[in-house]
Amino acid sequence: MVRARRPLKTVTGVSGGADVYAAAVDPARSTLDTAVEIARLAEEHRIDALFAADLLSFGAQGAIGAQEPLIFLAALAGVTRRAGLIATVTTTFHHPYNLARLFGTLDHVSNGRAAWNAVTSSLGEENYGDKELPTPEERYARATEVLAVTNALFDSWAPGALTRDGAGGAVLDPALVRPIEHTGPYFSVRGPLNIPTLPQRRPVQFQAGQSAGGVELGARFAEVVFTSLATLDDALAYTQRIRSRAAELGRPAGLPLIFSSLHATYGGTESEARRIAAERDGNTDLEAGRRGLEDMLGGGIDLSELPLDRPLPESLLPDLASVNRRRGRVEIFTRLARSGKTLRELIVAAKDTGHWAETGTVEQIADAIAERYDAGVLDLVTLGGLADPRGREYVLDGLLPLLRKRGIVGEDYVGGTFRENLELPPLP
Repeated sequence: MVRARRPLKTVTGVSGGADVYAAAVDPARSTLDTAVEIARLAEEHRIDALFAADLLSFGAQGAIGAQEPLIFLAALAGVTRRAGLIATVTTTFHHPYNLARLFGTLDHVSNGRAAWNAVTSSLGEENYGDKELPTPEERYARATEVLAVTNALFDSWAPGALTRDGAGGAVLDPALVRPIEHTGPYFSVRGPLNIPTLPQRRPVQFQAGQSAGGVELGARFAEVVFTSLATLDDALAYTQRIRSRAAELGRPAGLPLIFSSLHATYGGTESEARRIAAERDGNTDLEAGRRGLEDMLGGGIDLSELPLDRPLPESLLPDLASVNRRRGRVEIFTRLARSGKTLRELIVAAKDTGHWAETGTVEQIADAIAERYDAGVLDLVTLGGLADPRGREYVLDGLLPLLRKRGIVGEDYVGGTFRENLELPPLP
């Protein structure tokens, strides 16, 4: 098949997991060691970006939030040269001036490879002085102002503000560095930003959140949206929804790009892959799984006394408008529950937290990726498992070469900055 569109871009995760805890108790190791190994493998195999997730409190979801993403990726900037650096950072508990300085500095120290995955956070308020998490509406209103202010700060240095002096130094024209004079509902920021123009002018803007507020924020600001789209139908509906809204807002065609997390279970044969998946599912801690599913359904419900092999009663399913945390995720699992899945099946599904999951041979996984790519609903995909020797072999020696042979993934990086490598349209 001839493909004229932008090649599929690839991303791998570098933060979190039990290895962080294992390294923390080993005096011979840093909690960065495994991430450094993954980062070097990623660049060797021309994976486009490294992704750092985050959580803001200690709880059932464990070590994923144990490392602060910006510091973690700044450290990885020193051992990489080409891969993008995507940091997940909340808009709910940060000030836009600090965010502009932090991401601006990451863009400078990485020579133009910074990206910000903006989230509004569904937890952590107890650590930031709040008794209750703000409502989704308030979180997204604040996020809208945060992104507008940070963009204005990034743009507060006009072209030509800093030029070469011919002797290895620089000349500053202060008249071209202008205050932004912002006053809004949440912030008052005079500006300008006190660090020079960024290599990318702005870090690449990612955004995660699929509720109505998340779609509006992503359509307005995001260049890439990070999604939980379990089925092709989900991906088609979501992509049409957010790109239609982006077009109404005057965004360039094809934006935002769609970034999906793929949870893949590989086997040398289909039967082997399914056996591995069945064994993994059979080893599920069902009691912990009930608590995890309760969280996927917004909290505030009790599944402890329900039979495992029957569907959930309709009376237990939440009214989406009343949910204060992770409405997009709650919508996914409410829909799954209404499809007739049993409690046991929902507990197993919750292990993938609503993300796209595939089981099969390398060829079958490649087919699933190609289906979404050819449908125009997949522009970036996660390739996980690089910390595990078995997963690494399937991804780096099997899946990636096959996707390249099929003309879906490019052979090399195509630009010096992450923005160039993603082949994004020019900033307005």
